Amino acid sequence: MEYIIGIILLISFFGLAYYCIKGHNLMIGFLLITLLWTILPLGGTLFVSESFLASNPILQFGKDNTLIAALNKIYQSAPEGWGTTLVNVCWGAWFGRVLMDTGIASTLIRKTVELGGDKPFVTVALLNVVTALIFTAMTGAGPVIAIGVIVLPILMSLGIPKSVALFTFMGSVAAGIYINPVNFTQYRAFFLKPDEMPDFTLGWYAAHWGYAALIIMLVITTVLAAFYLKRAKTVHAWAAQTRGAASEQKNAPFYTLILPVVPVVLKIWLDFSVIGGFVIAGFLALFLCGRMKGSFKENCQLVNKLYYDGVVDTAPLVGFLLTLPMFNSVAALASPYFKVILGNVMPRSEIVVCIVFALLLCMGLFRGPMTLVGCGAATLGVLSNVASFSVPFLYAVFAIPTITVNIGSCITQSWVAWGLAYSKVESRDFLKLSIPNAYFAGVLQYVATFIMLGGLGAAWFLS
Repeated sequence: MEYIIGIILLISFFGLAYYCIKGHNLMIGFLLITLLWTILPLGGTLFVSESFLASNPILQFGKDNTLIAALNKIYQSAPEGWGTTLVNVCWGAWFGRVLMDTGIASTLIRKTVELGGDKPFVTVALLNVVTALIFTAMTGAGPVIAIGVIVLPILMSLGIPKSVALFTFMGSVAAGIYINPVNFTQYRAFFLKPDEMPDFTLGWYAAHWGYAALIIMLVITTVLAAFYLKRAKTVHAWAAQTRGAASEQKNAPFYTLILPVVPVVLKIWLDFSVIGGFVIAGFLALFLCGRMKGSFKENCQLVNKLYYDGVVDTAPLVGFLLTLPMFNSVAALASPYFKVILGNVMPRSEIVVCIVFALLLCMGLFRGPMTLVGCGAATLGVLSNVASFSVPFLYAVFAIPTITVNIGSCITQSWVAWGLAYSKVESRDFLKLSIPNAYFAGVLQYVATFIMLGGLGAAWFLS
C-alpha cells in the first residue's frame, strides 16, 4: 500500500508542476496540494504495513504526537513561523518605494547613462552593474517595473534591439537578488525556522557563495549581451527625445546615491537588523531628498502611503508565503512514501546533485520542480529527506534555478511578463536569449557551489 500511495503522491507532484507551468494561482495550488498531501499520508497509516510505520516515527501517533497536533503543526504553526519573513518582505517593499519616490533610483540610472556616453556596450555594462546594485536592496514587481520604465527606453534609444535590452535588464535584476536580504530571508525559510542555525546569516552566505553567484550572473549576462549586440550590429545615436526627457527630471543629491546599499552593507558587515537598515536608510533618503518638509501630519501620510504602496506590490507574494510553509510542513509527512519510490534513485552526493541540477536547469522554467517559487519545495522535501546535505549547500542548489532561471529568464515571472508587454518583445525571442544565459551562468554557479559548499571543497574553502 505504501508503494501505491507513493505513486499517487508522485503523480500529484507532477500535477502541481503542470499547474504551475500553466500559470495558475500559486497560493491556491499549494493550498490544494497541501490538503491532498495531508489526506493521503495520514489516511495511508490505516493500510500500510506495520514495518513501514515502525521505521517512520513521523507517521506514528501516540500520547504526545496526536493527529490534531500534526494538523495544527501544518495549518497553524507552520504559517506562524514565517512571521519574520513576511515582516522583512513588507519593510523591504517600503524601502523600494522610498527609493523610487525620492528619485534616488532613477538618478543612479541617469548618472550611469551619462558616464557611458554614446557607446552602447559601455552603457549596457554600466547599467547592468547599477541595476544589480539597486536590486541588492529593492525587490518585488513594483520596483522592477519602476526601474524598467527608465532603463529599457534608454537602452532601446541607443539602437539596442528590444529583446537584448529586456534580456540584459532582467538578468542584472536577478544578479542583484542573490544578496538581497529580503529574498535571502524568504528562501532561507524553506530550509530553516528563523531560530534555527543562527550562524547561517546573510553575511556568512554572501562571503561563502552569494558574491560569487552574483558576479557570475552579472558577468555572463553582460558578456552574452555584448555577443548579441555584435551579431545584431546596431550602434545608433541617442534619441533626442529620450535625452531631453531625462534632463528635465530632477536628480537626487549625489550623497544619497549610496543609500540603496546601506541595508545590505549593514547586514553583511555588522549583522545589523535588516529592518533596522531599511528604516535608517529609508528615512535618511526621505529627509535628505527633501520629502519630509511638510507638517508632521503630512509626513506621516507620506510614510503611510509609501508603506501601503509597498505592501500592495507584495500582496500576491504574501498570500503565497502564507500557504507555502503549510506545504513545506506536509512534505515532511509525505517524505516516507517518497523514500519508498525515489529513495534509490535520488542523488546522494554533492557532485551528483550539482551535475543533475545543472543538466536539468530548464526545469526551473515555468514554475517547474526546480524553483522554490514554483513546485521546487516538493523536490527539496524529497531530496532533503533521502540524503544528508548541509543547509548552505541545499540553499545554493535551489537558489540557482529559482533566481538565475526563474527570476531572470522565465516568462511566468510577473515582471518579465510585464517587460514583454511593455517592450513588445515576443516571448520566444526573449527565451532564445535568456535560456542560454541561464545555462551558462547556472552551470558555472553549480561549479562554484561544489567548490565552495560541497564536501571537501567546503572544508578547504572554510579553512
